[in-house]
Amino acid sequence: MTADARITEIAPDVYDITVKEADDARWRVFLFDGETPTLVDAGFEDTVDVVADAVAELGITPERVVITHGDPDHVGGLAGLVERFDLESWVPEGVAVDVDVDHRFGDGDSVGPFTAVSVAGHAPGHHSLVDEARGIAVIGDALFGSDARGLPEGYYVLPTAYYSADVAKADEELANLLEYDFEVGLVYHGSSVTEGASEKIARFVDFAGKR
Repeated sequence: MTADARITEIAPDVYDITVKEADDARWRVFLFDGETPTLVDAGFEDTVDVVADAVAELGITPERVVITHGDPDHVGGLAGLVERFDLESWVPEGVAVDVDVDHRFGDGDSVGPFTAVSVAGHAPGHHSLVDEARGIAVIGDALFGSDARGLPEGYYVLPTAYYSADVAKADEELANLLEYDFEVGLVYHGSSVTEGASEKIARFVDFAGKR
């Protein structure tokens, strides 16, 4: 491999592919196998080969890529991966990318097996992607794993204002996820939550004493 990718099957036929690590931080993409193998997000411009080698190791050829938002670690590799695999691309409305996009989507739209859920605030046009049939949601950067902030893993924290375009809006829009039920909630920073994910988000949003 061009670089070592850490590959974890985090749920049946769902793979967490780490494309880059530095100190305690890691950056990843997710690969969903199925009728139309799908990458969710694209990593960095310089990690296209890492993703390509990882999917080759898994023996899965992606056919579609879905973007959650426009940060460089999520869209930097988009053009290279689209060219490498001739991927069908899905990008949120209002998110600028450097490829001709096949499909734009917004809140409530169906994107393959996913329902797009607006969770703007961290970044303009940010969407989470919920596959209720599989009980899995890609939260994106709307939340970080709690261990990203030095807490025990298995829960979520809200990204700080440093990482958010509008932290108040990011907090408010988390309520949009409460309409959906899923056991596994995948994040890009910190550890994903693999048990009771939607319930934990509900408790985070509607905490005791909230006005």
